[in-house]
Amino acid sequence: MDTKKPQQYFREHKNDFLSKLKELVAIPSISADVEHADDVLSSAEAVATSLRSIGLDNVKLLSADGGKPAVYGEWLKAGSDRPTVLLYAHHDVQPTGEREKWHSEPFEATERDGRLYGRGAADDKGGLMMHLAALASYLESGEQLPVNVKCLFEGEEEIGSPTLGAILEGNRELLQADVMILSDTENFAVGIPGITTQLRGLVYCSVLVAALEKPVHSGGWGGILPDAALGLSKLLAKLTTDDGLIAIPGIYDEVRLLPEEEKQAIRELPHDVEAMKRHAGLLADVEFCGRDGCAPGELIWHQPHLSVNAIQASSRKQVSNIIVDEAWAQVGVRIVPDMSPERSLKLLVDFLREEAPKGFRVTITPHGSVPWWRTDTTHRAFRAAERALERGYGVKPVYMGCGGSIGFVEPFEKVLKAPALLIGVEDPETAAHSWNESLHLADWEKGVSSMIELYAELAE
Repeated sequence: MDTKKPQQYFREHKNDFLSKLKELVAIPSISADVEHADDVLSSAEAVATSLRSIGLDNVKLLSADGGKPAVYGEWLKAGSDRPTVLLYAHHDVQPTGEREKWHSEPFEATERDGRLYGRGAADDKGGLMMHLAALASYLESGEQLPVNVKCLFEGEEEIGSPTLGAILEGNRELLQADVMILSDTENFAVGIPGITTQLRGLVYCSVLVAALEKPVHSGGWGGILPDAALGLSKLLAKLTTDDGLIAIPGIYDEVRLLPEEEKQAIRELPHDVEAMKRHAGLLADVEFCGRDGCAPGELIWHQPHLSVNAIQASSRKQVSNIIVDEAWAQVGVRIVPDMSPERSLKLLVDFLREEAPKGFRVTITPHGSVPWWRTDTTHRAFRAAERALERGYGVKPVYMGCGGSIGFVEPFEKVLKAPALLIGVEDPETAAHSWNESLHLADWEKGVSSMIELYAELAE
């Protein structure tokens, strides 16, 4: 199908679409904060208005079990002989974190050095607007869409999609599609598009080490009372080896061994280690973790990792010379194929219990798990995506994993049973979930162009 008209329309109106993105960023749709519940609703209503304005039908808000609103819209006029494509993104965002560390206001989208800064600019209002711009470029240029389209833009992805499964189950027929394009992932690098085919899962728990009913003066009691902070520190130190491997017996037993050809393919990817250090904010005198013979992609995508997500013993602001009463930490393990979430969580909890320091009251609370995900790439939709992304970006896309966990992917695949293309607009410099989140504008434009091509490719 000829895509010249929608491509030209997008080039001529890209600034209009960028303005709409900035308007969405201005809505602080923080799903984790009950004080922003009205903002999440306002965000959903703004997205619904945009869908109606570009010509989509049956636009409505969907929710289940008291959850936050998702937005649905459809265009089903391509004909029964054409496939139906479900487009997914989310309109809710993360909290801002420390506001003083932002270089510009998080909810005032600001262009700087070729990037758009603001909370949600990339994650995931940029992904949502990528699809709206591509759809509008067809419909507002007088062209018919080459495929039937259904949109579902979620409002609670940033809190783990707690009611998405219920929305999908309750609207199975409404949402049924032949192919899904789920847009909340990262490209391999600026200028190099990625198709994500694997996600790490996650298991996590908290551990509380307690010794006293209250904190006491370290001068009056030091020497005869146990220190809960030291007890917790000693326990956490046992979780990994000096070279960063997880020290929990049996944790690696289920890890799928990568074929040598897949390892070699990862090694041949253009990993820029120095750029990775900059993007992560690694301090100059701190060493980059690694393992002999393993490329960064293999470690991040295909190996489990343990981290201490948070630790608390006393207040840094109100520090004083005390022996603390208790110390708390959350510990998470990223899991990979073929690790069982249930078994992995049990191994973590059992290890903490067995290694708990003597002389303390230790409470371990499992908090849950997200399974890993991996897809088969033999479906023709992946060939269509390869061609479309190469035309949009000018280079071949990279098949890649993602070190993080995305809770919405499994419910989609389980309920709708359609191939899932994970294609997003973020890049390693995006800083999603951190301060100074940003979207690379040139790559966003290439993403829109790629979607215009992909809709056409999927119709063939």
